[in-house]
Amino acid sequence: MPLDQKYFQRLIESSPDIIIAVDKHGTVNYYNEGARTSLGYSSQEIIGENCTRIYPSIEEARRVMKALRESTDAGRIAGFETEFRNKAGELIPVMISGALIYDAEGHEVGTIGFARDIRRLRHAQQLATAGEIAVSLAHEINNPLESITNNIELLSQCLETRLTESEKVVENERLNSIRNSIARVQAIVHRLDEMTRKGEYETRDYLAGKRMADLAPREDGKGQTHPDDAPHLTEESPLRGMSVLVLDDDSAVVNSLADLLRAEKCIVHCATRPSAAFGILRNVKLDAIISDVVMPEMDGYDFYLKVKEEMPQLPVILMTAYYYDKDHILKRSRLRGLEGALFKKPVNPGKLRAMLTQLRQKAAQEKAQAKAASSAAKAAAASAPAATPIPKPIPQS
Repeated sequence: MPLDQKYFQRLIESSPDIIIAVDKHGTVNYYNEGARTSLGYSSQEIIGENCTRIYPSIEEARRVMKALRESTDAGRIAGFETEFRNKAGELIPVMISGALIYDAEGHEVGTIGFARDIRRLRHAQQLATAGEIAVSLAHEINNPLESITNNIELLSQCLETRLTESEKVVENERLNSIRNSIARVQAIVHRLDEMTRKGEYETRDYLAGKRMADLAPREDGKGQTHPDDAPHLTEESPLRGMSVLVLDDDSAVVNSLADLLRAEKCIVHCATRPSAAFGILRNVKLDAIISDVVMPEMDGYDFYLKVKEEMPQLPVILMTAYYYDKDHILKRSRLRGLEGALFKKPVNPGKLRAMLTQLRQKAAQEKAQAKAASSAAKAAAASAPAATPIPKPIPQS
């Protein structure tokens, strides 16, 4: 059953897309409600006018017509991107599907175009691109920042023992300036990640007519390093003699973190691949493992499960340079028993020190409790009354 012409006309008129028809001379003879809403012109302002009025230039109008006439699909185009200019003078990116219109004798009498405002699509594409950039930036920037942070800690410890009090004031100000710069870089990467999560792509002017993504961190006071955060050496490290395995596929992170732990008098073993890490932990007594999350061979979640399978009591600390846990590695690890031992790079040396100290104290308490339980069991066994022998019956004569 053919569609009623009046019903068909109402469908076209009420379409949210921009639908414009022009005759063979380029004069607009149809202009629907979607066009009025998107472009701001009334029908009276456009119908009878040349179609170049809605294009930014006559060259752009000719480019669209050229695409139609040179199309290999019988005078049709689909998904052709161009721009319209609305009544306020703003350029609107659009995607056109159009066709040449012919009369019964096959003569060209005009064209019709269905255009869609793709600003939202472009916005979504920008956010998707920003999201991909945020993930890459987090990893590529936070790994070097981890090495820088660790080496600043070591430098601070070195200066602590070699400078006078007045010299320490000056040098600590310089070190804190570096720490604050690191925090600012982190905040910029975090801001990009935040924009993609919230679906906000904000821009700001930087030259006349030019704009740039607004990645300036928000002034919330977070991420700033204060002098009190600076490390202070103690004569006796609480981590002295603690055996720690450091696993990360970035050798700079491994080396700097190993140096930092050695400065704490730890016994440090290093690996850049999980297979090498298992070779160490199966042959060396360890007190803790510090592991990256994203690695070759297996991710941090699989590594954590395998360690727990072989050595259930061995503590594992996971760290990642990514802000976005797209594979839910950290979440899954928490569900399988990982308690709080998660860090985002660059890892705060003070927090890492506190975590390792806490793990060591917990292990010592568990060992003391086990020893006390064993001693109590032995004491109970020793104090139990000896069993009275049952007398043998006297044989009857």
